[in-house]
Amino acid sequence: MTEVASVRAYLVALQESIVEAFEDEDGKRFIRDAWQRPAGGALEGDGLTQLVEGGALIERGGCNFSHVRGKALPPSATQHRPELAGAPFEALGVSLVMHPLNPYVPTVHMNVRMLAATPAGGAPVAWFGGGMDLTPYYGFEEDARHFHRVCADALAGIASSKGDLYPRFKRWCDEYFFLKHRNEPRGVGGIFFDDFAEGGFANGFALMRATGDAFLHAYLPIVQRRRELPYGERERDFQAYRRGRYVEFNLVWDRGTHFGLHGGGRTESILMSMPPIVKWRYDWQPEPGSPEARLATDFLRVRDWANE
Repeated sequence: MTEVASVRAYLVALQESIVEAFEDEDGKRFIRDAWQRPAGGALEGDGLTQLVEGGALIERGGCNFSHVRGKALPPSATQHRPELAGAPFEALGVSLVMHPLNPYVPTVHMNVRMLAATPAGGAPVAWFGGGMDLTPYYGFEEDARHFHRVCADALAGIASSKGDLYPRFKRWCDEYFFLKHRNEPRGVGGIFFDDFAEGGFANGFALMRATGDAFLHAYLPIVQRRRELPYGERERDFQAYRRGRYVEFNLVWDRGTHFGLHGGGRTESILMSMPPIVKWRYDWQPEPGSPEARLATDFLRVRDWANE
């Protein structure tokens, strides 16, 4: 089995295990939408979009697998590797976003991916990216600590000549999932990494597996603690308002969204991450001391969650 085939087999199994877990939690089946891009175009390959809408737990969410090949890497994929600009490439990964119905259950994102490119006259180059992050609307310290500790434990066994990966990837996540135009974080973070090639293919693949395998352990206990908490229109209204920040980040700053849209990707799958109900207000501020204000004062700032 080739390296790419090994990664593909892992990702296909990962997608299915995550979808099955959410179907068990929600009670509603995901839609399965297989797609294929024929050879000869700018992109060729295949994938499977799995999505649920209007569930008892998930208001809208999806988990996508894709495996595409292209003639030239788009600029958004070569910010840190300019020597590969325009090289033929292969990209495969699993990406998910879950927007729960209950405002006390946080939105979650996870992505693991591998890119491989072959520069003119050179040998193939492969690197890995991914991570997971948590976006609460009403924060709980217990949940943020749990999420970060699972992330830290998952990375503990991955070799790196630059020291422990968790502090570095946690800091990277805090810096990446930041709305510069708002000067605020998207949520409480998690881990994020890109262009990872330390230790060669085997170590990068181990990092991908560690991240993907940790996801359900990081998120489902939070879901199970919060999903039955009662809520009303006030909480739903604030959830819709904060979801607007999620949309802004994805469309303005997210490299994965830009890579997919600029590279000719499948629009329906790329925009699967958008929440179903969103609101914007002009210069709205929560009442001081309210639960809504506490999100900003206590959670939308950098904290060492794993060690608190």
